[in-house]
Amino acid sequence: MNIIKKISEELKLKETQVSSAVKLIDEDNTIPFIARYRKEATGYLTDVDLRNIFDRLNYLRNLEERINTVLNSINEQGKLTDELKEDILNVETLSELEDIYRPFKPKRKTRASIAKEKGLEPVSEYIKLGKDDGKFNEFLAKFINEEKGVNTIEDVLNGAKDILAEEISDNATYRQFIKNGIYKDGLLTSIEIKKDEKDTYAQYANYEELIKKIPPHRILALYRGEKEGCLKVNLKYEDDYELFYMYLFTEIAKKNDFKDILGKVIKDSLTRLIYPSLDNEIRAQLFEKAEDESIIVFKKNLKALLLYPPLKNKFVLGFDPGFRTGCKYALVNPQGIPLKIGVSYITSNDEKKVNQSILELTNLLKENTIDYIALGNGTASRESEAILSKIVKDNNFKTKIFIVNESGASVYSASKLGEEEFKELSVEKRSAISLARRLQDPLNELVKIEPKAIGVGQYQHDMNQTKLSNALNGVVEDCVNTVGVNLNNASVSILKYVSGINKTIANNIYEYLKTHKFKNRNELKDIKGLGEKAFIQCAGFLRIYDGDEVLDETNIHPESYEVAKYILNKYAIDLKNDSSEIKELKVKKVNKDEVIKKFNVGEATLEDILKEIVKPGRDIREDVKIVELNNDVKDIKDLKEGMILNGTVRNIMDFGMFVDINVHQDGLVHISEVSDKYVKNISDLYNINDVVKVKVISLDVERKRIGLSIKQAK
Repeated sequence: MNIIKKISEELKLKETQVSSAVKLIDEDNTIPFIARYRKEATGYLTDVDLRNIFDRLNYLRNLEERINTVLNSINEQGKLTDELKEDILNVETLSELEDIYRPFKPKRKTRASIAKEKGLEPVSEYIKLGKDDGKFNEFLAKFINEEKGVNTIEDVLNGAKDILAEEISDNATYRQFIKNGIYKDGLLTSIEIKKDEKDTYAQYANYEELIKKIPPHRILALYRGEKEGCLKVNLKYEDDYELFYMYLFTEIAKKNDFKDILGKVIKDSLTRLIYPSLDNEIRAQLFEKAEDESIIVFKKNLKALLLYPPLKNKFVLGFDPGFRTGCKYALVNPQGIPLKIGVSYITSNDEKKVNQSILELTNLLKENTIDYIALGNGTASRESEAILSKIVKDNNFKTKIFIVNESGASVYSASKLGEEEFKELSVEKRSAISLARRLQDPLNELVKIEPKAIGVGQYQHDMNQTKLSNALNGVVEDCVNTVGVNLNNASVSILKYVSGINKTIANNIYEYLKTHKFKNRNELKDIKGLGEKAFIQCAGFLRIYDGDEVLDETNIHPESYEVAKYILNKYAIDLKNDSSEIKELKVKKVNKDEVIKKFNVGEATLEDILKEIVKPGRDIREDVKIVELNNDVKDIKDLKEGMILNGTVRNIMDFGMFVDINVHQDGLVHISEVSDKYVKNISDLYNINDVVKVKVISLDVERKRIGLSIKQAK
C-alpha cells in the first residue's frame, strides 16, 4: 500500500507535502512545531492539515498491519489464492478487510462447525455441484453415524444446510450487496418503551427515517434513548427482503438441481445469520460516523471557546450564584490573583440577610476597582443578575455584568489541581475565582479542565472516550501553542500542552518556578528531563518577558536568533522601544534575498521573523469586546412569542445552536432558522460567545424549551 499517495489523494495535498509531514511526524516532531517552524518542509501545511495527515497515517498503518496478519493467517490455512491475495491487498477499509477474512476467521462453535466435525462437509459440496443423478438419498445415507449423533437422512441434510448457510453468510460479495441495499432503502426506527421524567424522547416515540438521510445528532439521540431504556431502536428493510432473496437465489441456485434445498438454505442464512450480523455492523457504522462528525463539531466549538479574546488589565469579580449556601464571590486582579473572597446572601429568603448583602456588595464595588462581574449561569443566576444590575444602576457604577458559562467549573473546583491552588478555600469559592479568570483569559483557565467537561459538544459521554480525548487534546495543544505561554507565570495545566513538554517535565518546570524565575530560554535545558530534542520542540512557544534576551519575548525560535539579530542590527531596529509603525517601515527595507542567501533560511521562516519583529509577542487573540445583552426579561415566564432579544451563543451543534438570552435556559436556533440562505455548517457563520439578535418563535414553559430564530429577527 502506498500510504503517502493514498493520503495525498484523499486530502487533496501534494505527495511531497505529505511525505515531508510523515517524515517529520516519524521523527517525533509535534504537530504545532511542524506547523509553525517547518513550513518550508511541508509547503505551508496548517495544523488542521497535519492533524488530518496524522489521523489517516495511523489508520492506514493499522490497516496495513491488519492486512499482513490476515494474509499470514489465510496462508497458514493453505487457502490463500492469488485472486484472494489481490482482493485483500486492494481493500480500502478495515470493515472491507474483515468481510473478506470472515470465512477464514477462527470461529466459536456454530451449527456449521459442528456439522463439519460430524463429517458432513462433502454433502454440502455435493449440493453445491448441483447435479442430481437420482441417487441423492443413497449418498446422504452414507453419512449416517449414530456415534456422532447423525441418526437419519434428515440429520445429514440439515447439517449440510447449516454449512451452506454459513458459507453464504460469510461471502463478502453477498454481504456487501445486501448492506448496500439496506443503506439505500432501509429505515432506522424507534418506539418508546418507557418515558423519563422530562419525556426527552417524545419525538422518537414512533419514529422512522431513511438510514441514508438521518443526521448524526438523531442517531446519537436514538442510541442514548435505547441505552437509557426509553427506546427500542431497529433497522427496518422488509420491503427489500424479496430483492435480497432473489439476488442470492439467482447467484447460487440458477444452474443447480437442488433449488428447493438451496431456497430454504438462503432463507435460513438471511434470517438467522446475515440480517442479525449486518444489523449490528450497520448500527455500529452509523454510530461511528455520527460520532466522528460530532467530534468535528466539538473540536470547532472548543477551538472557538479557547481562542476567545482575553480581558486584559481588568479587575474582575467572579460571582458563583446559589440559593441554599449563598453566592460565593472573589475579586481578582488583572493577573488573576484573588484579592477579596466572600459570601453574599442576595438570593436568600431572609430579607434582613438580603439587605445586608446588598449593602456589602455596594461597598465592595464602591471601594474597589471592579471593571466586570463574571456571573455564573447556573442556579440562581437570573435572581443574582437582577439584584446586581440594580446595585450597579442605582449607584451609577461603571462595572459591567457578563454571564459566564459555568460548564466544568465545578470539575476544576473539586479537582486535585483546584485543591492544590487554593487549599484553604471551599469548592464554591474556588469556583468564583475560576469564573473571574475565565473571563480574563479563557484559554489559561479552561486548560485546567478535561476538554470534554467544558460543555460545548453533544452526546460526548456516549462516545469512544479515548478517541474523543485524543481529538480534543489535539485542539487544546494547537490553541496553547498558537497563543504561546508566559513561562514565568505558567501553570502545570497549560505547560503540559506545550509542544515537547509532557506532564513530568511540566511539573519539573513548575517546581523550578517556585524558587526561580527564568531569565532566558536556554535555562530550560537545566530542567530535569528536558533534553535537546524537547528544547527544540518547546522553546519557540514559551515566552520570557524582561529577561536577558529580548527575542525570548517573541515566537521567533532560538534556531533563528542569528538571522533575527542580523536584521535588528543591520537595519537599526529597537525591538522594545521602536513603535510598530517605525519597525514596519524599517522591515520593508530588509533585503530578503540577501538574508535568505546569507543564512540559508527559508522564505516562510523569514516572513515569520519579520512579522514578529514588527509586533513581537503579539497575542493572536484580539482584546475582547464585551457586549451587554440588555434584555429586560429575566425569566422564561416573561418570554412571549415575537420578542426580539440579544443572546450569546453557548453551543453549536450540527442541527442548530443554543443561545443564552439570560433567562436561565438556553434557547435553540434550529439550523433552518439561522439564515435565509442554505447553511451547511453553522460554525462557518458563528462561533461560541458571539452575540446575536434572535426572535422568540416558540415557547414551552413547562418543558423549558425555547425556539429562537436569527433570520426572523432581522
